[in-house]
Amino acid sequence: MSAGQATVFVVDDDPSVRQALARLLRSAGWKVETFASADEFLGRTPGAVAGCLILDVRMPGTSGPQLHERMAERDTSLPVVFLTGHGDVTTGVRAMKQGAVDFLLKPVDDELLLQTVRRALDRHAAQQASENRRREIHARVARLSPRELEVMKHVIGGALNKQIAAELGIAEKTVKAHRAVVMEKMAAGSVAELVRQCDTAGIKPR
Repeated sequence: MSAGQATVFVVDDDPSVRQALARLLRSAGWKVETFASADEFLGRTPGAVAGCLILDVRMPGTSGPQLHERMAERDTSLPVVFLTGHGDVTTGVRAMKQGAVDFLLKPVDDELLLQTVRRALDRHAAQQASENRRREIHARVARLSPRELEVMKHVIGGALNKQIAAELGIAEKTVKAHRAVVMEKMAAGSVAELVRQCDTAGIKPR
C-alpha cells in the first residue's frame, strides 16, 4: 500500500505523543488522524478506510485493550499496533493473541515504529484485497440460475457430465450447456479455477 493511500489513526491521551507521532507518520507520507480517547475514536467509525491504528493501553474511560475488543466485536479489520509506556507481559500476550500486529513500548525507535506501521498496512491491504475478491466472486455467483448453481456444485465436486445428468434427471447435453454458461458467468478458464473461486466464496461441492 503506497503512502497517501492509507490513513494511520493514533489514539493516545497525551497531546505531546499525538503531535510527535503525527509529525513522524506524515513525514513518511501517510495521512494521520489523532484522537485523545478511545471513545472519541469510536465516534469516528473509519469503516472501510485503508490504514491501521496506533493505540495506547492506559487512557481515561475506555482503555486500549477494551477498544481492541470492541473493534473485534464489530468485525473491524483495521490492524492495531499497541504503543504504550505501561506495558506488561500479560497485556502484551493477550493483545497479540487477539490479533494485534505488535506491542511496542515507549519510547520507541522511529524506524522500528515506521517498519511496524508498514507491516500493519501491508496486512490490511492483503485483507482488503481478499475481501474484494470474495465480493467479486459472490457477485458472479448471484448471476447464476438455481439450476446453474446446482450444476456448478456438482462440477467442483468432480462429477462427470453423465453423472450430473443422472443425479439431476436431465439430459447430458443440457448439463453441458449449463456447464458452459457457469464457466462464462464465473469467468473461470478451467475447472481448477472454478474450484478455487468456490473455495474462496465458501461454496461447498455436492
